[in-house]
Amino acid sequence: MERLDKILSSQEICSRKEVKAFLKNKRIKINGEFARKSDMKIDPEGDIIEIDGEILDYRKFVYIMMNKPKGVLSASNDRNAETVIDLLPGEMKRKNLFPAGRLDKDTTGLLVITDDGGFAHDFLSPKKHVWKLYNAILDGELSEDKRKILENGIELSDGTVYKPAKVYIKNADDRRDVEIEICEGKFHQVKKMFNFVGSNVIELHRIRIGDLFLDENLKEGESRYMTDFEISSIFNRHNS
Repeated sequence: MERLDKILSSQEICSRKEVKAFLKNKRIKINGEFARKSDMKIDPEGDIIEIDGEILDYRKFVYIMMNKPKGVLSASNDRNAETVIDLLPGEMKRKNLFPAGRLDKDTTGLLVITDDGGFAHDFLSPKKHVWKLYNAILDGELSEDKRKILENGIELSDGTVYKPAKVYIKNADDRRDVEIEICEGKFHQVKKMFNFVGSNVIELHRIRIGDLFLDENLKEGESRYMTDFEISSIFNRHNS
């Protein structure tokens, strides 16, 4: 059970101070009856909350899928650059949203945005082994020897260790266009892995996280809410 004013504030309906004005103007109903007190306790997931005749779609946490475009920061806010939160449509914006599992500024594709810290912790935890699949366009062909090196795992000169990856050659006639699957999320990891074998990444696009695929209907910069099934599918390893 939670206070009415806290619930409405969390859903970006109005501030906690504004709730009294809503009550005075009879704009709020709980289970068909006009609400009278801002501190009344209700069950946001069980009781029916109406605002101006429309039933409130209560969301304790939100989970958003975005097709991230190039040139946008995976951050909640930035004084000097546009962020993925800036791209969200007004009706999706609420306090404390952040990208879970960031993408580099020049990397595109599947990005999850949420306000659920526990979910993000599990998402990023090495113990969960959340696999991510990327499409990489390289500046030169990836030889079979180089592919095997990446699949065996590598250690950089600075001591950074990357676990074995899965590397797929999409087209035997064009070994510059590859897919790589990793179960870590270290800083610039994919680019550094390819650099290790002498290849530079020209373009990088995330296709899948766990069993969650990027919705092909989402244009770059577009977002939509995720289903419960999609949220849970992130923690499923895709058996390629």
